[in-house]
Amino acid sequence: MAESRRKFDLNRYMDDFKGLDPNDPGVWPLGPRVTVFVALLVATVAAVWWFDWRSQTETLETARTEETRLRADWVAKKQQAVNLEAYRRQLEETDRQFSALLRQLPNKAEMDQLLADINQAGLGRGLLFELFKPGAEVVREFHAEMPIDIRIVGAYHDLGEFVADVARMPRIVTLGDIGIERAEDGSLGFKARATTYRYLDENEIAAQRAEQKPRR
Repeated sequence: MAESRRKFDLNRYMDDFKGLDPNDPGVWPLGPRVTVFVALLVATVAAVWWFDWRSQTETLETARTEETRLRADWVAKKQQAVNLEAYRRQLEETDRQFSALLRQLPNKAEMDQLLADINQAGLGRGLLFELFKPGAEVVREFHAEMPIDIRIVGAYHDLGEFVADVARMPRIVTLGDIGIERAEDGSLGFKARATTYRYLDENEIAAQRAEQKPRR
């Protein structure tokens, strides 16, 4: 009986839509009026969302993303501000170390004295120089390198002391391409390429940078 009543109500509801006067909805039965009202409400909400709320939602998401980015930037800048003094001390220490290293490189006027010191280090150990030949300078960005081909003859311990003397020099001198041969008289022949370094003065640095600039 309840099922037949629901069927009867449904049929009645469907019958209410027959013969409706669109010009006078006030006299429509309750079912059609409620249905049309709900449909208009849903359509209105959908239209408002499509034409207004959707763009506002996208704007809100964009604003949230920007807020996250700005917050991260703020945290990073705050950390930099907190560590600013430490950064300054680190920079000062770096400058001090760089200056100390720079002082170990002779300038152009001191190169002759450095070459003389290397030669004297060998003579002071009783070594015989068979070759002491400075090569052409190789200019880098902030310094120049001068290779020196040397070949000396002497006793084993004297050669070792010579290498130690070169290593203890206040100026930077490196030894490479080392070779040792024994002579017929029992002495040792020591050959190597010593490389000395000097820093470029301001004029040389300016000229170096001018050469590196691309020509138009």
